[in-house]
Amino acid sequence: MPLKYLLDENVDPIYKAGLSKNESDLIVWAVGEPHCPLRGTLDPEILLWCEEHNFILVTNNRKSIPVHLVEHINE
Repeated sequence: MPLKYLLDENVDPIYKAGLSKNESDLIVWAVGEPHCPLRGTLDPEILLWCEEHNFILVTNNRKSIPVHLVEHINE
């Protein structure tokens, strides 16, 4: 089963291009793409989506994601 990554909307798209080019067995999607959460989706909803679809979230959000992640794990 390939690793699946979801890039949040603040991650530079160059990372998707680089990962997809160099690691063809990875699935790399981004918030706002078809079948993904819409741009502007709240962090808790993105975490739920990632859990439901077995994606690893890639983010540079160091302020709110850690708080939401702790809340998500404790639910």
